[in-house]
Amino acid sequence: MESKISNYKIKQIQKCFCIDLTATQTSEMLGLNRKTINRYYNLFREAIYRHQLAEKRKFVGEVEVDESYFGRSRIRGIPGPKLKGRSTNKQPVFGIYERKGKVYTEIVPDCKKATLQAIIRGKADISSVIHSDGWPGYNGLVDVGYEKHFRINHNKEFANDKCHINGIEAYWSFAKRRLAKFNGVKVNFDLHLKECEWRYGNDRKSLIPILASLTKGYRE
Repeated sequence: MESKISNYKIKQIQKCFCIDLTATQTSEMLGLNRKTINRYYNLFREAIYRHQLAEKRKFVGEVEVDESYFGRSRIRGIPGPKLKGRSTNKQPVFGIYERKGKVYTEIVPDCKKATLQAIIRGKADISSVIHSDGWPGYNGLVDVGYEKHFRINHNKEFANDKCHINGIEAYWSFAKRRLAKFNGVKVNFDLHLKECEWRYGNDRKSLIPILASLTKGYRE
């Protein structure tokens, strides 16, 4: 990418991105045009997106699966109570969390059995111990080879000994808190979602050299 910005300034933009400053905050701090910062931020997110998708390793061990919903709780101009979860028209997202490991998320058209199980079979090793809630979309995992599938009934309890999905639910909470500061991501939601994946569980400063490696070549 051609740029009139010095390599030093680019490194400063990378640092601001990794410590999670907004484009406006970075623009004010570095004295650069906000559109320029947004351009670089988008390049960083595209590099992170490609990196996250390129990770082919299957999850093993204790694995949690869950779906979540992103978007407005209420559409402007339409009265009525705020709806949550599966009763909304929000964007569904499916997630897999490897305990003490990484998280994988994917935007999905729906949370039907065929949709969710196709992703689980592609991302979770058949030897994995699967933990889920009682959603019917997880029915039949034992039939396709996952011999250990434990379910928690959230109508009765949130956790039972080792059977819980607290890890993936903690990730959903993290992602929604992060995205809230963007006042609801209306464009490039897929990039922002993968960025949350990349950030989760990592110290912000430790991300700086990782981003530098992923964006190597984005220089004058």
